[in-house]
Amino acid sequence: MVIGLCTIDIQVPESFSLKDKRRVVRSVVARVRNEFNVSIAEVDHQDHWQLATLAVACVSTDVAQAHRLLEHVVNFVERERLDLLLLDYQIEML
Repeated sequence: MVIGLCTIDIQVPESFSLKDKRRVVRSVVARVRNEFNVSIAEVDHQDHWQLATLAVACVSTDVAQAHRLLEHVVNFVERERLDLLLLDYQIEML
């Protein structure tokens, strides 16, 4: 069993309040969950207006498959959400 973990740092440049940021983050979380059937949550920068760190986790029997799935999640977030900037991401296998 392999557990894949991806942390994604994003910026919401058009957010001027925590409410604006939460709206965008909740939308991203819901769309990623529905599209990829992974666990995802905001794990850092909850009190910042324009920054968020998302953690995405998946379980697989194959390292390559887990890595590929997490890469697809990152590409989806970057491609589908034009109202945010993907600053950085990191994938690790546990």
